[in-house]
Amino acid sequence: MLLSKNFHLTYCSNIHSGEDWKSHFENIKKYVPKIKKQVSPNKSFGLGLRLSNLASKELNFSNNLIDFKNWLDQENIYVFTMNGFPYGDFHGKKVKDLVHDPDWTSQKRINYTKRLFDQLAYLLPEKINGGISSSPISYKLWFKDNDDKNKALIKGAENMLEIVIYLYQIEKKTRKYLHLDIEPEPNGLLENSDDVINFFQNFLYPIGIKKIKSKLKLNEKKAKECIQKYLTICYDICHFSLAYEDPIHTFNKFKTYQIKVGKIQVSSALKIIFNKNNESIIWNSLKKFDEPIYLHQVTEFKNDKVKTFKDLPELFSNQKSFKELRAHFHVPIFLEKFDYLYSTQDHILKVIDYINIDKTLCEHLEIETYTWEVLPSSLKTEIASSIIREIEWFQNKFLNA
Repeated sequence: MLLSKNFHLTYCSNIHSGEDWKSHFENIKKYVPKIKKQVSPNKSFGLGLRLSNLASKELNFSNNLIDFKNWLDQENIYVFTMNGFPYGDFHGKKVKDLVHDPDWTSQKRINYTKRLFDQLAYLLPEKINGGISSSPISYKLWFKDNDDKNKALIKGAENMLEIVIYLYQIEKKTRKYLHLDIEPEPNGLLENSDDVINFFQNFLYPIGIKKIKSKLKLNEKKAKECIQKYLTICYDICHFSLAYEDPIHTFNKFKTYQIKVGKIQVSSALKIIFNKNNESIIWNSLKKFDEPIYLHQVTEFKNDKVKTFKDLPELFSNQKSFKELRAHFHVPIFLEKFDYLYSTQDHILKVIDYINIDKTLCEHLEIETYTWEVLPSSLKTEIASSIIREIEWFQNKFLNA
C-alpha cells in the first residue's frame, strides 16, 4: 500500500505456505483480503509475492496469470515486489543452506529469475517500478578457497549482467522499470557493504561495461549507468544488523559508490546480551530458537571484526562467555524484548528515521517475518493478526518519526 507518496509498504507472501501455485494462491486468497480490510480498507494494498520455481511455472499454465491479475484487480491489490531468493521448498521441509540452491552460477537461477520478471512486468501497475530480491550470488561455505569464491563471483556477475540486458529490453518493450535487488546475508558470498562495493567495482563493472557496450550499443558511461539502474541492493535490516553495520553508515557508503537500494526488507534479528548473573537462563532462552528448517547464523563483533557461526548448533557446541551475539532469526518486528532476549528493532527505527529524511533512498518497503511457524510457542499467534500487528506497528513508527 502507498505509505506516503514516496513509499509502498507490504509484507512478503513467503509467510504463507504453498510451493505449488494452486495451494499458494489459496493461502493468498485466505489471508490477504483479511489483512487489507484491516490495514488498508479504502485504498489499494500492495503485496510482496514469493513464488517457488514450481509455482512460477504453474502460474504460466492455461489462464492462471490472467486469472490472478483479474483477482488482484477485483480485490484492489497490486504486486510491486517479489522475493526470488528461495527457489524451492520454503515450508515444512529442511531448507538451511539450500535456500541458495541453485545459486547465481547456475542457468536454472537465470531461467527462474527471467520468468519471475516476465510475470512481474505483466502484474505491475503503470507508473510504478518493480523489483525482485535474490540470493547474494551463493553460499560462502560451499567453496574451499578464495580462488573458488572468485570464480563464483565472476560467473555470478556474468549471469546477473544477462538479467541487466533482459531488464533493459523489457523496459524498451513495456516502458516498465524493473530491477534485481541483490540481498546480502551472513555467509553469503556477499555479506556486507564492503562485499557489495567490491562486487560492483571489481566484478560487475569490469565484466559488464564491455559486455553491455557491445550488446546494447551504449557508450561506457551509459553502460555503467545501466548496471547501476537494473542491479540494486535489497537492504534486509536483519541481515545488516548481523553485520554490525549502522544503517546511516551503510546508506551513505552506497550513495558514495552510486549503488542503489531497490528494496528495504523490514526485519529484526535476535540480539543476545549476556549478563553473568543469569547467563544459563539466557542460553536456555536462546536454545528455544534452535529449529531444523531455516539457517540461523550467529555473529559476534570482536576486535573490529565479525565472526560468524554457521548455525545455532555450532554456537552451542562452542558455548563460552560472550558479551553480545546476534542471530539470524527473523523475529516479530514489534517486539523489542522477549523472555531474556532482545531484538535489533533499534536498527528498524534508525532506518525509519533515515528514510523520513531522505525520501529518495528507496520506494519499496517489505516486512519479512517468515518464521511464524517455527517461533517458540510463547511468541506464536494467529498469522493474519500477527501480520496486521506488524504493519500497524511500522505505520505508527513511520508516521510519528
